[in-house]
Amino acid sequence: MAILSEFLNGVEQRPITVAGAGVLGLWQALKLARGGAKVRLIDNSSDPLASSASSYAGTMLAPFCEAEAAPQTVLDHGLQALALWREAYPGLVSEGTLVLAAARDHSELERFARMTEGHTTCDAARLSELEPDLGGRFAAGLHFADEAHMATPDVLAFLLDEARAAGVEVNFGVQLAELEEEDSEHSGLLIDCRGLGARQQLPGLRGVRGERVLLRTPEVSFRRPVRLLHPRHPIYVVPWSDGEFMVGATVLESEDDSPVSVRSMLELLGTAYTLHTAFGEAEIVDSGSGVRPAFDDNVPKVIVCERQRCIHVNGAYRHGFLLAPVLAQCVADLLAGSTASHPLVDFTEPDRPPLRQPDEVI
Repeated sequence: MAILSEFLNGVEQRPITVAGAGVLGLWQALKLARGGAKVRLIDNSSDPLASSASSYAGTMLAPFCEAEAAPQTVLDHGLQALALWREAYPGLVSEGTLVLAAARDHSELERFARMTEGHTTCDAARLSELEPDLGGRFAAGLHFADEAHMATPDVLAFLLDEARAAGVEVNFGVQLAELEEEDSEHSGLLIDCRGLGARQQLPGLRGVRGERVLLRTPEVSFRRPVRLLHPRHPIYVVPWSDGEFMVGATVLESEDDSPVSVRSMLELLGTAYTLHTAFGEAEIVDSGSGVRPAFDDNVPKVIVCERQRCIHVNGAYRHGFLLAPVLAQCVADLLAGSTASHPLVDFTEPDRPPLRQPDEVI
């Protein structure tokens, strides 16, 4: 594996710019600043906490559940990341995840159980103990007790506050290209976490559409996320605060970021109603769609471009919140001179026009 000797020469004396203020960028900035680096966080949006792909996430930390359709590395590093989240975020809710299926889809529940680990099988009585408001509605389910969840707006705001407290200079409404043209001090390392904003530099990066709806009702109370399996989309309902529930999310091979379609809205609301009929009287607080950046294997990567003095952290797919702390640790280890191989780190320079010319002083 390549060693970053020339790449890192003198970098610790220069500012590090993190581009993109979604969950990946926030974790990168926070980790590096706490390690003593001078860090600047920029985003082209004036309100990235409301407009980034991260803002549409369900913020479930569910490595066991995700392993049903994800490679082993997502489970392995997801468990590491879950431990890091527990250390970092006091608002984490560690009540696990429930996975259910309608009676007609019971085979889906059996398949999900075979494909995953870390769960216990629950009968109707146990489901009623775990979630009284589900009492009598489902005959069986799976409880993944070691998983956790958060409320998306709260955790993004927390990470931003922590980054500022650690000394990160935060600049929103700033284009990376404009910054490089205007600011001669921008001469250090770039950590590029811009998602699809970096697609010209990253071959194979694609967009995957996701849609969600936010409901509010005082008539339903869940302590943990509930996933309802379905052959087309496994839909989840995540309890936030003040009677709000995030219902999501579709997974569509499309880069269309238009509003939620009628079909998807019916599926999302139908799932909520199937879980509890009181959702039929809930307020629709918000709905929206976002486009997740993803590589072919749906696993995020840290891509080191030594000649451009740039590290791309991208391709989070559905795993951005789950794996963000591990990706931040990867970059911190690289900058500390680690030469240990890591399955999420790639030293193959993309075969695309670079954001910066190799001989450019940045």
